[in-house]
Amino acid sequence: MKIATKAPCRVDMAGGTLDIWPLYLFHSNSVVVNFAVDRYTSCILEPRADSEIHIASQDLKATDTYASLEALRTAKKHKLGLVAEVLKFFTPETGLNITTNSEAPAGAGISGSSSLLISTVSAFNKLCNTGYKIETVREIAQNIEARIIKVPTGCQDYYPAMYGGVSAIEMTPAGLIRKAIPVAIEDLESRVVLAYTGEPRNSGVNNWEVTKLHIDGDKNVQKNFAKIAAIANAMRAALEKSDWKEVSKLLRTEWEHRRTNAPGISTETIDHLITITRKAGSTAAKVCGAGGGGCVLFLVEPDAKQRVSDLIASQPGVSVLPVKVAPKGVEIKTSK
Repeated sequence: MKIATKAPCRVDMAGGTLDIWPLYLFHSNSVVVNFAVDRYTSCILEPRADSEIHIASQDLKATDTYASLEALRTAKKHKLGLVAEVLKFFTPETGLNITTNSEAPAGAGISGSSSLLISTVSAFNKLCNTGYKIETVREIAQNIEARIIKVPTGCQDYYPAMYGGVSAIEMTPAGLIRKAIPVAIEDLESRVVLAYTGEPRNSGVNNWEVTKLHIDGDKNVQKNFAKIAAIANAMRAALEKSDWKEVSKLLRTEWEHRRTNAPGISTETIDHLITITRKAGSTAAKVCGAGGGGCVLFLVEPDAKQRVSDLIASQPGVSVLPVKVAPKGVEIKTSK
């Protein structure tokens, strides 16, 4: 049997970093707004007749080989630690050929690692017949990622990979609730430009720095996140009404508050891109994910999309990533 899975990445619009436990518990009505994009991660599992485990990452152009699962468990280092941690959790009873891929550039801030974990955990859930529901798949993926990066992880990155579409993730003391936001997809797509700065970032470091400041009582960070929580709720309402003028205003305001939370969230490249695109027709912009590099989301007027895209692409080391909203979450296919 061959098992193949794929899941989309995401672009976040408002509320990010609040999704790290326990930050969202300190703010009323905490919500994150994001949408899935058609940049996919994938995982293919093919059982072997022997006990060997062969792992290959197409995007990283790296391989790992182990004589057995026990050899993997006792190895001191792994080239492909994400898959190794998933194998340790599921402990399959057969040897495997495992192939993964990610269409997200390294350190892009569009949740490539979180999406890949949803793809990989879903594949092993099917292989091992463990029967975990999708929310448990998310918990496993999130906990494994925290183990890998060694700091707390947020919850929002997994939901686009799970469900696709445009989402509001409500974060309450009773748990997490994902709700689809009814928005005209083609209208949203006509207003989105996604740029990759060419500067990978470390989201674990940035998010942990902000989390520590918040928990340690930094009043400015706490006030900023209270504002970000309010903005995220307003963003959800504006999207539901297709009020694009308000959406742009909120995106600008969100970025203004977010970039003051900790040093390094913005960069010279990010600031430059945001400045030069305003005259070309960009109505708002913010960094994706934790910042410090990676991707920047630009909102534009539909008739300015090509003009803004061309200007961004003309900058040294910067590229435009063509994206559409991915309508579906993780898909699982089996074949003989």
